[in-house]
Amino acid sequence: MQYLYNIVIRLYGAVIGVVALFSSKAQKRHIGGRAALRYLKKKIDPNVSYVWFHAASLGEFEQGRPLMEALKRKRPDAKILLTFFSPSGFEIRKNYEGADAVCYLPLDIPENVSNFFEIVNVQCAIFIKYEFWANYLKKLRELKIPTYLVSGVFREKQMFFRPSGNFFRTMLMSFTRMFVQDVSSKNLLASIGLTNVDVAGDTRFDRVIEIAGRAQRLPIVEAFAEGAQVLVVGSSWEPDEDLLLRYINNNREKKMIIAPHEISANRIESICGKLRRTFALYTETNVQEVKKADCLIINTMGILSAVYQHGQLAYIGGGFGAGIHNTLEAATWQIPVVFGPNYHKFKEAQGLIDAGAGFSIASYRHLEDTINALFFDKEAGKKAADYVRANAGATEFIVNEIF
Repeated sequence: MQYLYNIVIRLYGAVIGVVALFSSKAQKRHIGGRAALRYLKKKIDPNVSYVWFHAASLGEFEQGRPLMEALKRKRPDAKILLTFFSPSGFEIRKNYEGADAVCYLPLDIPENVSNFFEIVNVQCAIFIKYEFWANYLKKLRELKIPTYLVSGVFREKQMFFRPSGNFFRTMLMSFTRMFVQDVSSKNLLASIGLTNVDVAGDTRFDRVIEIAGRAQRLPIVEAFAEGAQVLVVGSSWEPDEDLLLRYINNNREKKMIIAPHEISANRIESICGKLRRTFALYTETNVQEVKKADCLIINTMGILSAVYQHGQLAYIGGGFGAGIHNTLEAATWQIPVVFGPNYHKFKEAQGLIDAGAGFSIASYRHLEDTINALFFDKEAGKKAADYVRANAGATEFIVNEIF
């Protein structure tokens, strides 16, 4: 099975090379992955050991970030290597100051893995949530390097728990210890004989509390929202926007702040073209002019978490596609959270629903009724913040256990 796995990974690398001719995202992954070993040779100090964190993408980085920063506070001299698989993580966080080196993960083929460990003296390895690379995990086990999974979530349909999943179960045996988000994950792992598991929760709860505690002031957003009923839309995709832009066009007593997941010129132009009310672009307005707008479009990155504080409720995008984005960034500001129907893989979304602070919608009428009711539901907002704070503490527990 290992032989077949290596063939599949090599084929994947070849396919990405072809797709890179037509896709800028694939091109970044292809070029970045091939350049990673050269980067490491230049950047890594061969005389010191590194704590290696691996994140698939931006969401997993946000789960690992509290651990990296807590480690630096606990051990200021600790060296951190951070690797990404996806361009959507690396391109945004390649200059992250909390790590001493940041690069793409070289493709998981034996020669790359051998070179990686010849260059980097890994003290311990921390994989965030998922991404199980067989050759890297095998080498970590052979070298007897402590290896951890943090904020892990497991589901019954995954390959690990199928009768034919022995190869995939072998990957999990490489972990010295696994810190999972819930009891269900721990029980699933126990069913295949893995007991080196702790229920630690999700580090994102700690992260969003920390972000809210040091949120930047946004004078333009403050001026726009002053005295108004404001719906904040975060990380929206086109199916979300089709409903939300219809809502704001029909409900003229409300205002909306919308931060689309993608901020290309075409996406922003598409949103503007569907609006039948006055609007302003965040980067092209000022404190006086924005007061005249009914809709504020956030056409820049990095401020969404602070924008949420200026709304009475939030809609989180992605629920009509692959899955919803970060609900906790909004919930921590004591506002209820609305999202589309595809939320079932996201434990925190179900937790917000159970707490009476999260609400899933599947149609325009359902969205309109839900949002109109929530504008006046202070109790739901309080429940949202209570849920976030009740689930904090994973970072301190994991850092103390590992280090």
